[in-house]
Amino acid sequence: MRASRLQLLAAAGVAVASLALTACQDGTGTRDEGASASQPGASTPSDASSQAPEESASGSGGNASTANGSTGPGGDTAGSGESGSGSGSKGSSAGKGSAPGGSDDAPATFNPCNGSNTSVSAAPVSRPVNHMLITVKNTGSKNCDLTYYPVLRFDEMQWVPQPVEESKPQAVVTLAPGESAYAGVLLSAADGSGSGGATGKKLAVGFQGRTPNSDGGPAAIPSLPAAGVYYDSSLTVTYWQSSADDALTY
Repeated sequence: MRASRLQLLAAAGVAVASLALTACQDGTGTRDEGASASQPGASTPSDASSQAPEESASGSGGNASTANGSTGPGGDTAGSGESGSGSGSKGSSAGKGSAPGGSDDAPATFNPCNGSNTSVSAAPVSRPVNHMLITVKNTGSKNCDLTYYPVLRFDEMQWVPQPVEESKPQAVVTLAPGESAYAGVLLSAADGSGSGGATGKKLAVGFQGRTPNSDGGPAAIPSLPAAGVYYDSSLTVTYWQSSADDALTY
C-alpha cells in the first residue's frame, strides 16, 4: 500500500515536470511571463534616468534664455552691457573720422582755441597784393586746437567767405602756450574782376569746434587800420597754418 502511494506520487511528479517543460518550450509558461513582466519594470527606471538630464538641461536652458532675453531684467542688463561695449568702442574711435583741420587724426583731448584763450591780430601785407594775415597766439596755460578755418565777418556782412580748399592741412594745428598760427586772407581780385566791393571797418574772427561749422567758442575782434580794409566778392580765407609763409602762399 505504501509502495502504491509512492508510485502515484512519482507519476504525478513526472506529469508536473512534463507540463513545466512543455510550458517553457512554447513561451507561454509562468517563467516566461514572469521574465517578460520584469523587463518593463527594469527598463522604466533606465528610461526615466536617461530622460531626466535632458529635461533638466532643457529647463536650465529655458531659464538661461529668460535671463538673457531682451524682455527680462537680465536681458536688459545684457543689452546694456553690449551697448556699453559699443559705447566704449565708440569712445576709443572718437578721435577718428571727420577730424578737424582735414586730418584723419583728431586730438585725443580737444581744447579749442578761441577769443577767450588767444590774442588775435589782422594786418594787410604788401606781398602778395590784396592779402591780409590773421595771427592767433595762444595766451592760455595749456595747449589749444585750431580747427578748419576762421569764419570772417566784416561789419554786418551777410555772407561767409569760403575757404581755399588747397590749403587744407594734414593735421589739426595745435598751439602750445605762447605759440602762434596763421590764416591768409585774399581780400579782393588783383585784376578787378570781383564785385560788390566795400570797406570793412570792423572784423569778427570766428572759431570752429570739432565738427565743421560748429561753435568753437567766443569770437575775436582784432583791430583794423583806421582807413578800414577793402574787400570784394573774391574774399577767401585759408585753413589755419603753422607758418605765416604757408598762410600767404594762396
